[in-house]
Amino acid sequence: MTTTLAQVVTAFLCRQGLAASTLKSYELTLLSLLKVHGSLPVQLVNRQLIKDYLESLDELRYTTHNRHQAIISALFNFAVEEGYIQSNPVGRLNQRKPRRERGEHKTDEIRRYFTPSGLDVLYAGVKKSNARLEAIVYLLHRTGARVGELLSLELSQINFEQRKFQVVGKGNKQRWCFYSEDAESSLQDYIKYYRHKHSTALFTAQHPTTRVITPVSYRTVNADWRKVVDQHEELKETRLHDLRHTFATERVGLMAIEELRALMGHENIQTTLRYQKITSSRAELVAKTALNSLVNSI
Repeated sequence: MTTTLAQVVTAFLCRQGLAASTLKSYELTLLSLLKVHGSLPVQLVNRQLIKDYLESLDELRYTTHNRHQAIISALFNFAVEEGYIQSNPVGRLNQRKPRRERGEHKTDEIRRYFTPSGLDVLYAGVKKSNARLEAIVYLLHRTGARVGELLSLELSQINFEQRKFQVVGKGNKQRWCFYSEDAESSLQDYIKYYRHKHSTALFTAQHPTTRVITPVSYRTVNADWRKVVDQHEELKETRLHDLRHTFATERVGLMAIEELRALMGHENIQTTLRYQKITSSRAELVAKTALNSLVNSI
């Protein structure tokens, strides 16, 4: 009798001892796989088929993508243990690596941030580029918002009187972002002189050929960013996402860690605590530099 992938998934999910949260995560992850390959006999599910499926999930963040792969691998380990198949087709399949152009990074990577001198160079550069990029850079730096959160905003979502806006972050959690007077000045200049009026989006772009106006894409903004930072040696490896890290490191020690966590929209306090390590590293560097200067002056 032929056993389909859907039947194996059902058996996998019906095991005793699964926590409710684990079961829900498994169900959400495997549902999309079943929509594509659920009717296939499990014996016909091979490595290339799963590899192609995982590549179709390219829009997912790399951490989410890797979680999908881990759950699928656990499914096929179960299938091997129960005798449905002889080997796991996902075994030893390389996981997707983080893509820096998307602002992705490994959780144990050191966060990169801008030094005060680096920020001076950056702001001088964006002022010479275009008003849209300048406004985006100011808002990312002053609010700590994620790039995707900012680019998805509509004009009506901005509270100009109180200089704030609300974003929907990870886990569909809402939070307020507050911006400064210099960011307001840059934003107002962009809206008044450069933003396309026939759009609800805050940040807009017009197709060069069709002249269609749409919300600006990450790809377009990142291309503008690269044109600026690639002109300066000290900025060449920087990303838009590093402005968020800079926002956090500037505020460590100035507010409670829980308050910073709320501003950043972190689900896990451990993520916020990493910025304390960065601040400690900065303090160590400053201390050593000062010590060397004192020693050399004697």
